[in-house]
Amino acid sequence: MTSPGRIPPRRLLETQDALNRRVFLSATAGALGSTALTSLMAQRAAASTEGSGLHLPAKAKRIIYLFQSGAPSQMDLFDPKPEMDKRRGEDLPASIRQGQRLTTMTSGQSSFPVAPSIFRFAQHGESGMWFSELMPHMARHADRWCMVRSMVTEQINHDPAITFFQTGHQLAGRPSIGSWVSYGLGSDNADLPAYIVLTSFGSGRTDDQPLYDRLWGAGFLPTEHQGVRFRNAGDPVLYLADPPGVSRGRRRATLDRIAALNAARHDLLGDPEIAARTAQYEMAFRMQTSVPDIVDFSAEPKHVIDSYGPDVARPGSYAFNCLLARRLSERGVRFVQLFHMGWDHHGGLPAALKGQCHDTDQATAALLDDLDQRGLLDETLVVWGGEFGRTIYSQGTLTATNYGRDHHPRCFTMLLAGAGIRRGLTWGATDDYCYNVISPDQKVHVHDLNATILHLLGIDHLRLTFPYQGRDFRLTDVHGALVRGILV
Repeated sequence: MTSPGRIPPRRLLETQDALNRRVFLSATAGALGSTALTSLMAQRAAASTEGSGLHLPAKAKRIIYLFQSGAPSQMDLFDPKPEMDKRRGEDLPASIRQGQRLTTMTSGQSSFPVAPSIFRFAQHGESGMWFSELMPHMARHADRWCMVRSMVTEQINHDPAITFFQTGHQLAGRPSIGSWVSYGLGSDNADLPAYIVLTSFGSGRTDDQPLYDRLWGAGFLPTEHQGVRFRNAGDPVLYLADPPGVSRGRRRATLDRIAALNAARHDLLGDPEIAARTAQYEMAFRMQTSVPDIVDFSAEPKHVIDSYGPDVARPGSYAFNCLLARRLSERGVRFVQLFHMGWDHHGGLPAALKGQCHDTDQATAALLDDLDQRGLLDETLVVWGGEFGRTIYSQGTLTATNYGRDHHPRCFTMLLAGAGIRRGLTWGATDDYCYNVISPDQKVHVHDLNATILHLLGIDHLRLTFPYQGRDFRLTDVHGALVRGILV
């Protein structure tokens, strides 16, 4: 996709190819001229103005993506299966499993005993949306949420599944969804990145699956589009403060000299990444002023602070990050993504799930309230969910009060709220065992969800492309269809 003022992707690709032949072309590379770097940076800055990459009217100006890493159990939280109480301990019928793939963690089990949820469910709001007793605060927003129960994915293990959700491909190396949004729309605030990532450790399982920086990487897109991760301890970004004895004026002069050296190098090689590096140096300089102000909650009203729960006072907690996400979003950050770890419950699920819901339930609900009270919810898309679901059968020993659940890609639940989303809607249905989607016309693949997210931002997922290694790539690859039934 090319927007006004943006260097065409094919031109960038040609420049990168030229770099690979620099030994042969070094004699002519200087013809780019001494103003090449300045020109390139100016064009990129012009491309970051609001709406530069829009294909259609946008419902959402920004995204807050609450990614629950490890995979929440849908039948314990959102998709009640009361009929399973009669099947407790029975083996999962072959007619339900249909030979579907199992992970190595349960493939060796001699039986697959049905483990009904031990948690109570109730309907909430005028919509009658079902929520578990573990989520009383999120349940208050039943008439704001759109609950998609018919999500499906192609991956059954964590790393490829999270990578698939983030990049549209199970193998690492492609751009993340936030990077695609940054590339397509640019930033709405020159002093902050377009894409910021926040992480937190859950109390449900402290040794949960790790996260990798490549999950918010830019892949083959220009590197200024990669997510900037805020640390969850100490300074949110390293080196925010100038070193002792170094004044702001001296730091400014240092960056000017580095930019001059980079410009000379760019004249020689024509590498667009040199311009990206200089742009990031400038962004880091501006963030020295903007970031400390954003993470300082002292001016927030007490009732707002209290609404997020006691954990909001602990930097790096999920509650802290939810409030920080609101502050970043209202300052123009286009894509804020929270990763909350701890949802991988192969054993001891009841106790672990209580811990995870304690971490997230109140803060998530407070975030919706906060956005709404500030007039931001109608222009902000909030997404909540993990990389796949959990099995109805128990992994390991099943008792009256304890069980575990394995990975399950065939059906799981995601929640959406805010800009352009139908309120109080439950979309899709699963069988009595919460094992297969039984509403095929409402099945939602990961590519479909990503296409719909881009659509709400005003981007046609078919047209947001970047040429690389001889073909055009996009977030949804050659797949994806809009989930029009959940849109206003």
